[in-house]
Amino acid sequence: MQTTQARAFARLRSSAAPVALLIALSAGPAFAQTAPAPASEPAPATAEANQDIVVTGSIFRRTNTETPSPVTVLTSETLARAGITNINDAVRSISADGAGSISTGFTNGFSAGGAAVSLRGLGVSSTLVLIDGLRSTNFPLNDDGHNAYVDLNSIPFSAVERIEVLKDGASSSYGADAIGGVVNIIMKKHFTGIDGNVEGGVTEKGDGARYRANLTAGYGDYQEKGWNVYINGEYQKDQPIAAPSRGFPYNTNDLSSIGGLDNNTGDSSLTTASTNAVVRRAPQTDLNNPFAGGVATGTYTLLGGTAQCANGTFTVAGASGGTGCKHDYGQEYGTRYNDIQPSQERYSVTGRLSVRLTDSIEGYATGSYSHSQVTIGRAPNSIRQTQPYGASPTQSSSNPGIVLPVYICSSGVNCATAADRTLNPNNPYAAAGAADPANNAARIYYAFGDIPVYSVRNNEVFRGAVGFNGDIAGDYHWKIDAVGARDNFSIENHGVLDIAGLKKAINTGAYNFVNPSLNSQAVRDMVAPVYTTPSHTSLISVDASVAKDLFALPGGNLQVAVGGQFRHETEVNNSNNPGLTKYANTSAAFGTHDVYAGYFEVGAPILKTLEVTGSGRYDHYSEGFSHFSPKIGAKWTPIKQLAIRGTYSNGFRAPTFAENNPASSYAGFVTVTPPASFQLAHGGLITAGNTNPYAQAYSLGSGATGNPNLKPEKSRSFTAGIVAEPVHNVSFTVDYYNIKKTDVIVTGPDAGTARANYFAGTALPAGYTVSAVDAPDPLFPNALPRVLIINVPFVNAGSIKSSGLDFGANIRVPISPSVTFTSRLDVTYVIQYDLDPGNGSKIQKYAGTLGPYELSSGAGTPRARGNWQNTIEFGPLSLSATTYYVSRIKEVAADEGDDISCAGGNLYGTGDKFCYIKRFIYADVSAAFKVNDNFTFNLFVGNITGEKAPLAPASYSGANYLPTWHMAGIVGRTFRAGAHFKF
Repeated sequence: MQTTQARAFARLRSSAAPVALLIALSAGPAFAQTAPAPASEPAPATAEANQDIVVTGSIFRRTNTETPSPVTVLTSETLARAGITNINDAVRSISADGAGSISTGFTNGFSAGGAAVSLRGLGVSSTLVLIDGLRSTNFPLNDDGHNAYVDLNSIPFSAVERIEVLKDGASSSYGADAIGGVVNIIMKKHFTGIDGNVEGGVTEKGDGARYRANLTAGYGDYQEKGWNVYINGEYQKDQPIAAPSRGFPYNTNDLSSIGGLDNNTGDSSLTTASTNAVVRRAPQTDLNNPFAGGVATGTYTLLGGTAQCANGTFTVAGASGGTGCKHDYGQEYGTRYNDIQPSQERYSVTGRLSVRLTDSIEGYATGSYSHSQVTIGRAPNSIRQTQPYGASPTQSSSNPGIVLPVYICSSGVNCATAADRTLNPNNPYAAAGAADPANNAARIYYAFGDIPVYSVRNNEVFRGAVGFNGDIAGDYHWKIDAVGARDNFSIENHGVLDIAGLKKAINTGAYNFVNPSLNSQAVRDMVAPVYTTPSHTSLISVDASVAKDLFALPGGNLQVAVGGQFRHETEVNNSNNPGLTKYANTSAAFGTHDVYAGYFEVGAPILKTLEVTGSGRYDHYSEGFSHFSPKIGAKWTPIKQLAIRGTYSNGFRAPTFAENNPASSYAGFVTVTPPASFQLAHGGLITAGNTNPYAQAYSLGSGATGNPNLKPEKSRSFTAGIVAEPVHNVSFTVDYYNIKKTDVIVTGPDAGTARANYFAGTALPAGYTVSAVDAPDPLFPNALPRVLIINVPFVNAGSIKSSGLDFGANIRVPISPSVTFTSRLDVTYVIQYDLDPGNGSKIQKYAGTLGPYELSSGAGTPRARGNWQNTIEFGPLSLSATTYYVSRIKEVAADEGDDISCAGGNLYGTGDKFCYIKRFIYADVSAAFKVNDNFTFNLFVGNITGEKAPLAPASYSGANYLPTWHMAGIVGRTFRAGAHFKF
């Protein structure tokens, strides 16, 4: 016995596979630097003996799951070993997920609260998500204001059997949006008995607790009785993680201590919005309108004095100087501000009935309800705001500037002459300027620290499907499916400034700017009333097909299938600011359409070693455009151990309602650093220590409306690869992909040129207009003011080329009758990701950089991303380690400027020191102990070595980290324990 075990362990030591386990367990600082999400499994799912299955991307049933198209399969076992507990983490773990991917941790996005996958980095609207091969309705909030996607958070997880990811174009089977690939979430078909999980955990910091439980109960032996019914319920709650809790450098924009720049102006500039108000004497051209302040003069005055400055004071010298309270809000904000991980609660109920109606006809009905609530905190709102997009410039409180008047009164109207007028206690110049109220207003700089800013986002999805399939005379296999879904979404807004309420609070003196802690809740509600914005989407779809074996070929029967689909979709994404009465985003999308489609597929096993497939689909949209999508594939197996495969296809993405409906509008922003010429005119280069906030990076808005003349995006895609199994239980795949997308729908492809032309004082490109500019710089009032909003068009512009390699491996080594080792590898390497604007501009190369920075969370396009899972089973004990990797990212983006050499510097400094965001490697470890057939105990340690997220640009996506790739490094080490039971 000992000799047998010794030989077994010697065999284990001599294999290459255990090296993966050692690397995973020991991944430490030597490897640390940039992260993906959890595990994937490139190996195909194995069909049960004598059971036909339908593989994603095909109509035909088959026992051989290796099709000409590359498909990654995530099994429930693989996901459990990786410690994954939701669809979001599961799908986004795939190495092919790239730029534009949306995590729940990206709380500053337009569709914050949702989560989505972006295969090949082509954007969430170019990846199609299916449930059991059928569509679901989209999330009502569009990513970046116009990209539509299915919210992964809305899909129940514990009822999932496996997830299939088709990594080439599939418009010939499924229609629009399948340019980057298809994610097909396969739910359990039959279940008997009771199965459940309970689990809880927390981070090593004691925050971010996670609690989850699920239960599935089913009855009826489908094989014996011809019917089965089950119901599944699940619940998960994630508690928030506050930004200050993770310390330097994730809690500050001041990186001077490590040789970078100090981008925190809260301790050096009196015009930076502060929770301690500062004012400066200014004229007021309309005494009834606090937005009518003019250019201020003299020194600044700190309301309430320096006794309130908990972090000390700073002084700016000169005639326009003064004293203010020091602030570094990255360190000061509490749990309601800038959460690293938002508070989230999810629950769902899923049920399915399966019935064998006759010997040749089967039917099913399934339904689900899911609810997700995400609470997202934001920084306090500044009193100085640009006007809402589309509103009059008179609604702006920043240009010419908001002021506190000399006199206040109960009505807030004509206070300078009202009988009950009193001097404004918030205006330190009121007493001395009582006789001249038009020239003694107090121009104010302030952030409402006593009014928490957060949103509660509730999303509920109702989905039902019914279908029948059967055989006619054994020659024809037919099926028909119908699905309906509705997504009800609402945002409960807290802390959003109401324009009329703000004016009234100032003119009546109701709001206390000197000591905000004395304000009543009624006053705060006057300034920022709570309100809710509802939105919804819906889908109804009917799909029918019939397949037949026509005649025998040397390799098998020639199969032919035809089908058709009807789809009705609607979207009502209401503006968060419908009356333009608040300082809130105005993006909105509306639309409805019908889609009619017909399709076919042919499978020809020409030889025993050669399989050829072909398919095509014609889609017609009620908006007036149509598209035909063909696809051809082949798989050649010259020897049993090797298969060579390839595909070629054309696809398309239909314009979203936000893009092509004139009733829709989009208002966005991007972080912009003014050019050197502008900086010099406002006090000098910021790299030389200029702290004037007017010259720093700032948010520049843009707006667009739907363009009904848009054409669909089109794509050409091909793949080529090999599938090898040199020995039993050892297989690997290598696939090359190459995608070209043309007629790309973009907002303002010349936005960078428009910005540059404004700063240079030259004409903007055709179709681009300046909507608003900032008030003059108080320190340099004669210099060019900042541009605040540039209107841009939706257009079909240029093309995108994306190419790369996918690597996958699956190893299973039975070391002894009681010991088994399993290893899975999933890696993607991006060779090319180029955008050709199509207007004669320079081609923008994104691979390996933060580009495309203006896509979703600005997380960029890492060259390599992958995960490696290794499991060893010792009888009842199973140990797994999953290692994740993202390569380094150059801290430049071609869509932010032509200079991608790092010579021009970045947010941290000049030269190569801050040129790259370092690679990141971390490992998760899980253990499962099977007590008996009914009970299993589980333990999970995430980021076991506590690797820290690499330093990345402080931007709208996160404070010095990238939430898309680095969440494990910002959350830190986590612990979870639970139990699984079944009867």
